[in-house]
Amino acid sequence: MKDLIEIRWHGRGGQGAKTASLLLADAAFNTGKYIQGFPEYGPERMGAPIVAYNRISNNPITIHSNIYEPDYVIVVDDTLLDCVDVTAGLKESGAIIINSTKDNNYLKEKLKNYNGSVYKIDARKISIEALGKYFPNTPMLAAIVKVSNIMTEEAFLEDMIGSFKHKFAKKPEVIDGNMKALEMALKEVEKVK
Repeated sequence: MKDLIEIRWHGRGGQGAKTASLLLADAAFNTGKYIQGFPEYGPERMGAPIVAYNRISNNPITIHSNIYEPDYVIVVDDTLLDCVDVTAGLKESGAIIINSTKDNNYLKEKLKNYNGSVYKIDARKISIEALGKYFPNTPMLAAIVKVSNIMTEEAFLEDMIGSFKHKFAKKPEVIDGNMKALEMALKEVEKVK
């Protein structure tokens, strides 16, 4: 891992982008990294575009601002490609990960000729199969771990079982489904050619 990795999440209110960014920060922290995980607050409401951020490093992080030139961008809802410049500042040495079933040519066109790596995953299919409902943040969380190599898949899954046991202490029946969604996403994220 390079010294500092910066990640920007684009989602809609209620899709869990903020929660996923905080879970990623916790998991990275538990593997010995220095972390930041924070949302950008504004007049958020259910369905409105939102942004969240992560910084992950092997060294203390002294920057305390939004992220303007991310290494990775996660797009939790592909309808945002029509109204948000998700590639703004995105380094071509990084990657963008999109929750989408759209064909590769459509995605490339919407990304305004971004020349870096592009990945996609069908988070809807995974979450419905694993959880019975549409919660795209869990598959997207696994996708960023897979693409960025912030930590090993094994360390990530081990940490997430502990996080889910804590987060869902009063709903333990959802832990297995969330773990299944993570495992499926690690296998199903694909590079757009």
